[in-house]
Amino acid sequence: MTVNEHLRELHALPAHTYMPPGAGGRSGPLPAAASVAWRLFYDSYDDDFPAEDFEDVWRGFLATVDTTAVRALIIGQWGECYDRNSGFVVELLTSNADRFPALEAVFIGDLVAEEAEISWIEQTDVTPVLEAYPRLREFGVRGGSGLTFRPLRHEHLRTLVFEAGGLPGGVVRAVAESDLPALRRLDLWLGVSEYGGDATMEDLAPILTGERLPALRSLGLKNSELQDEIAAAVAGAPVVARLHTLDLSMGTLTDSGAEALLSGQPLTHLARLDLAHHFLSDAVMERLREELEGAGVDVDLSDQEEPDEYRGEVWRYVAVSE
Repeated sequence: MTVNEHLRELHALPAHTYMPPGAGGRSGPLPAAASVAWRLFYDSYDDDFPAEDFEDVWRGFLATVDTTAVRALIIGQWGECYDRNSGFVVELLTSNADRFPALEAVFIGDLVAEEAEISWIEQTDVTPVLEAYPRLREFGVRGGSGLTFRPLRHEHLRTLVFEAGGLPGGVVRAVAESDLPALRRLDLWLGVSEYGGDATMEDLAPILTGERLPALRSLGLKNSELQDEIAAAVAGAPVVARLHTLDLSMGTLTDSGAEALLSGQPLTHLARLDLAHHFLSDAVMERLREELEGAGVDVDLSDQEEPDEYRGEVWRYVAVSE
């Protein structure tokens, strides 16, 4: 599986792609600045694209849209994303923070597979964006290559999302060491070691205590080759009692991990348990339905996968890696 769709919304605002002047029929009338999540991108493969580079798109956006009212920004393709990292995008955002007093949400790296596989997206230290926007409520990043994050305190952030085929352990540790008193949703695509996903269960342990995340209600530890170990740890994790949504989808979950969930602390208080893309047997799936759906939990057991076998070895795969 790869990422094949751009974000359709951000911060409950529909995504609207900004096209620079000169785009002809592709541009159309501009919506009200506060009514959409603005998606900015530069297509280096389109000879007719009406901009010289991403910076040119950015300058056009600042000149034509009332940025004082903009509430959400989605940063898409910025050119050759496997050659140039997002550092200059971070600089554009931070150096122009005074022009975006109403900004509440930012997503960096809204690229799909035809533009760049997730592992090709070159990121950078994204912490300065949160530091420059202390009232930001939602922040997301796609791509783990070169990604760094530093521990910080942020009073207003409610949603934090890192999507990667391999999320560096340093990022996970920094999230665990951050003080995020307002955070309600944390979503980590942990990925696989082949693509830099080297987070350990020890790295995740502080998150599972929930001590620095008092407002957390939705936790996603997903897309992981450690999904069984994560499920076993979640089964006794203090943070789970406060959640309404638990997302362990997209990974290599087997009957062993599901049995740990079923034999651990009660999960019947959850509104939703997402286990989509899994390697569970029919019998265990039925147990999950009987014990949890019968108690009112919305359990997603879609995308039942079969492991690959080669020369006597069994291979299970996450949903998004390369």
